[in-house]
Amino acid sequence: MSKGERRKIGERGQVTIPKELRERFGIKGGDDVVIHEEAGKLVIERPVTREELAEGYRQRAQQTSELADELEGVSTEANDHLGDAPEW
Repeated sequence: MSKGERRKIGERGQVTIPKELRERFGIKGGDDVVIHEEAGKLVIERPVTREELAEGYRQRAQQTSELADELEGVSTEANDHLGDAPEW
């Protein structure tokens, strides 16, 4: 599909998403989509599923845990090198 492909909008505001794009993005008849404006353009997206959202939270928790482990080592190393923070 070329970037400039045109589609007619029906009287009820309906437009057909080209088959190539439906297949590429896994959109089937009856699926929900999210339509919003972004930088002056209309954007059509598949909504985030519960499974995708849960996986995102799992990945974020793993990254946070790894970062906390790394920072613990850095804090210990800094304390060993610099000593405890002075009392103000």
